[in-house]
Amino acid sequence: MKRREFLQAAGVGLAASAVAAPAIAQSTPEVKWRLAASWPKSLDTLFGGCEYFSKRIAEITDNKFQVQVFAAGEIVPGLQVLDAVQNGTVEMGNTAMYYYFGKNPAFTFGTALPFGLNARQMISWIRHAGGEDLLNGLLKDFNCIGFAAANTGAQMGGWFRKEINSPDDLKGLKMRIGGFAGTIVAKLGLVPQQLAAGDIYPALEKGTLDACEWVGPHDDEKLGFVKVAKYYYYPGWWEGCGQAHNLINLAKWNELPKAYQSAIITASNDAWVWTLSKYDALNPVALRRLISAGAQLRAFPQPVMEACYKAANETYDGLSKSNPHFKKLYES
Repeated sequence: MKRREFLQAAGVGLAASAVAAPAIAQSTPEVKWRLAASWPKSLDTLFGGCEYFSKRIAEITDNKFQVQVFAAGEIVPGLQVLDAVQNGTVEMGNTAMYYYFGKNPAFTFGTALPFGLNARQMISWIRHAGGEDLLNGLLKDFNCIGFAAANTGAQMGGWFRKEINSPDDLKGLKMRIGGFAGTIVAKLGLVPQQLAAGDIYPALEKGTLDACEWVGPHDDEKLGFVKVAKYYYYPGWWEGCGQAHNLINLAKWNELPKAYQSAIITASNDAWVWTLSKYDALNPVALRRLISAGAQLRAFPQPVMEACYKAANETYDGLSKSNPHFKKLYES
């Protein structure tokens, strides 16, 4: 090769490298987001799952993409996470979609449908049977996109000050019960209350609540319910699993490089497995401790289960006729 041709060729190569380097740098920018969680720090599995997600995002992106996690109340209250993500107060949040059933009853399918799916069925529906697309079709109306990021597994039926022997015993009871299930038990005369985790114990202690449910033995032990209500019921028919989502502001999502979008999806998947497996490991030993501390384990009587099941199906039939989103998700 002649010297001039060689220099020209080398010059082109160097120029191409000079152009390529900034392009590569631009594809992995430094990004810092805030995540508002619906959970207090004391819940080391749900809030811990958010911290684990943040850690995985940093590891996957070589610390270029960092997500700072805030507990319930640090930026917004636990039940206002969707609003904070929707209006851009934070880039993302971790919450249970059924908290927002008042905005649209179809939100319940993101967390748990009473008498619905268990954890394995839920993730199968989400990942392989169109559930994720259907939920994101709903979330789009709220300027969000979401990915399943935690699961509690099957939940308990909650803590009661008195025994429940028949459907009549539910009448007039003031109970903290999460999300959409409150509309079902209200048909039986129970008075549902929706409170964030940190507000439940004080209300139960003062008598503002007669009963409550949260998740299961590990979290319930941490929240101290056995000290003020001794009857511990199962099954939590309203939550064959309790799923949480990472909700992301749609505009912020669209601004991310594809690699960072993929990192969010991967880290959300990892956090889903982490939370479920941790609950499965910790719940049995916590249940034994709660029984030693005085918890009286009880099964809901069959007549109570049947009355609740009948009320649930009546509710679903009615909503399927009036709410297109609910009908589409319920049929799926």
